Amino acid sequence: MEELKFIMEKFATSGWDLISIPAQQWLDGKADKTTLISAIEQADKECGNCGCDLDPMYKRALDLL
Repeated sequence: MEELKFIMEKFATSGWDLISIPAQQWLDGKADKTTLISAIEQADKECGNCGCDLDPMYKRALDLL
C-alpha cells in the first residue's frame, strides 16, 4: 500500500489535472476507483512512452489497484 501511496502522491503533484485530481481524491479517501483507473489508463495512453518519471508508474498503479 505504501508503494501505491507514493505513486498517487507523485500523480497528485504532477500538475496534470487528468491524473492529479483523481490521485488527490484517492489520497483524501474520496476516490471513485473507476474514475481513478480510467484517468490512469488515459494518462498512460497519452503520455506513457514520453520518457518522463511517471511513465512506469501508470502501469504499476493499475497493477496495484
